[in-house]
Parts: sequence; C-alpha cells; structure tokens
Amino acid sequence: MREYISNSYEETLSIAESFAKELEKGSTVAYLGGLGMGKTAFTTGLAKGLGIDADVSSPTFAICNTYIGAENTLCHFDMYRVDGWDDLYSTGFFDFLDTDAYLAIEWSENVYGALPDDSYIVEIEKLSENGRKIKICRKYEID
Repeated sequence: MREYISNSYEETLSIAESFAKELEKGSTVAYLGGLGMGKTAFTTGLAKGLGIDADVSSPTFAICNTYIGAENTLCHFDMYRVDGWDDLYSTGFFDFLDTDAYLAIEWSENVYGALPDDSYIVEIEKLSENGRKIKICRKYEID
C-alpha cells in the first residue's frame, strides 16, 4: 500500500498524474471516500497523466463520462445511484472491462463485488479543509 498526504487540489492532481503513468492499459481505479473528498480532482490528474486534455466533471447524472485522448480513453463512472446488478449492467460497465480503456469509478462501494481483482483502490480521507490522505493499493491486497 502506498500512502500520500495532499495539502491542496494541485497536490492531488500531481499525485494522480504520477500514478497514472504507472498504470497498465485497461486498468480499473476504484475510489472509496465520501462527498467532497477529491475523487473528481484525482480523476482530473489521472486524465492528465494519461495524456487526455479534458474538462473532467463528476458524472453524477450521466453515470459515465468518457474522455478520449490521442492514445488513451478514460471512462469515469459514478456508481452512487447503482443499486443492484440490473442497474450495474445498464451502465455499460461490463462492456468497458473488455476494452483497453482506463476506468475510474466513484462510489465503488456500491459495486465492489463486480470490480476486477486487480483493480486499484484509492481511498481518500479528509484531514482538514484542504488536506487529504490518499491510500492506494490493489483490491486483492484487501480481500
């Protein structure tokens, strides 16, 4: 497990950007953490690290925002409203697992059982107004 302390939005972007450069094609990054923890900020840095120039926003109502770069695609899911397997199938989540797209999943607690065993789990904890503790490990290290 890796652990980072971020004291600003910019530091969170930098941590995520560096992390993205280590990822294998088609990696799944699943977030744990409540509202306002910085999941979308982390995804912004992830996109930047993957060479994707996009205005990243929370996919709360769309359920999935897709960002396409010259060499990489990032699918950003919000599973907050997903309640059961039927809902999960309707998001297209399983179709994306069979591609080389990177997946970033907010509210992964709601779909934890469906995440690939080699998923990266990014847990973000609020330390102060701007401070965050970011822990990164693989799902198989937790299970």
